[in-house]
Order: sequence, then C-alpha cells, then structure tokens
Amino acid sequence: MKNTLITFAAVAVAAVALPTAAQAELSANLALTSKYKFRGQDQSDPGDSVLPAVQGGFDWEGAGFYAGNWNSSIGFGGGTEMDFYGGWRGDAAGLAVDVGALQYHYPGDTDLNTTELYASVGWGPLTAKYSHTVSSRWFGVADGRGSGYFEVNGSMDLAGGIALAAHVGTTRFASKARKAGDVADYTDIKLGASIELGHGFAAEAAWVGADKKRFWGDVNDGRVVLTLSKSL
Repeated sequence: MKNTLITFAAVAVAAVALPTAAQAELSANLALTSKYKFRGQDQSDPGDSVLPAVQGGFDWEGAGFYAGNWNSSIGFGGGTEMDFYGGWRGDAAGLAVDVGALQYHYPGDTDLNTTELYASVGWGPLTAKYSHTVSSRWFGVADGRGSGYFEVNGSMDLAGGIALAAHVGTTRFASKARKAGDVADYTDIKLGASIELGHGFAAEAAWVGADKKRFWGDVNDGRVVLTLSKSL
C-alpha cells in the first residue's frame, strides 16, 4: 500500500510538472540603439546626441513566473551594464499584475550595483509601476536605500503593425541622499512610435528626456532615439 501511494504521488507530481515544463518558453532579443537612455538620462557621453549601444538578453517564462537577463554597452562602469530579474505576472480582478526583483550589475564598478523591488498594475492600454531601491546605494549614490521610481506607460496599436507609446516617470530619492546634495528629484518623458517589420524585426523612433537639467546637466537632454530590435 505504501509503495502504491508513493507511485501515485509521483505520477500526480509528474502530471502537474510536465504541463508546466511544456508551457515554459525561452526567448532572446537583440537591439541596436542610437543612444541609450535610462529613466531619461544618458548612459554614455552626453556630449554626443548619437552614440550607439548594443543591447540584448534572454528570458524564461512558465506558469506565470519569469526570469531573465538584459545587457547593454554603456559609457561608464567598465562599459557594460548587466541586469538580472525575476518575478511573477498574471491577472487579478481584471488587472494585469507584475511583481518582482531586479539587480543592475556593473562588472567594472560594483559600487554602482543597485537592487530594486517592483510592482505594476495594468488596465487596458495603461500600466502603472513602482520600483523601490533596497540596496544601500542607488547607482553609486550613498544612502540610496528607500529611493523610488513611479512611472505610467500607455500604448495604442494602429493598423499595419504600428504602435504609439507614451511614458512619464518620476524619481524620488531617499531623504538622506537628497540632503547630501548629490542628487535631485526629477521627471522623465518618452514619446515614441514603433513598427513591426516582420521576421521578428521592429523599429522605434522616440523622443526621450528629463527635467532638472540645471542640476543634472546634459545627461537629461532631450534626444531623438532610434532603435532596431530583433526577437529570437
């Protein structure tokens, strides 16, 4: 009887696990962008409005859970940014919910490493997301724990594989970091349009920039950013 129960349990576990494994998906992506902007700020020499960056990553997803890695060339921190993330996404009460954690890793300068927890809620074409810094530093800024980033994103699909997108985000720093005078709260904006080119290729043109340029300098300049991407 004991062996029968063990066998039944093993079969039950397999019956549950196999569909989950079968539903898991692996994907990859590559992109070339004319200027890498992160939350409205240049990630390379602000003296050049065009300074291409190579980007790409991998994603795994199954049963609502996901994990991935995304990378980009940058103009500091040894020249490379590596992001590692994982979480869960699904529907709840008619809303698209996504919760997870993300680490920004800089192999050339680990003092820049930053870890955030995030949560987003989507309804129709709109998504609201909040990211909260839990590491002691915010991209190298001391006392960055507790800093937050709130963003709202909207999209609209048009005919012919064309889509319009709008984004506004605001960065609010922890009080200790702000009082030190090394940072200042700011808001960033992105307005763009993309088109599906077929065979996994897509192109995007967007205007990206941020305010508080008097404090942050040219890194917050508005730029026209062109991106060609490929899904694999």
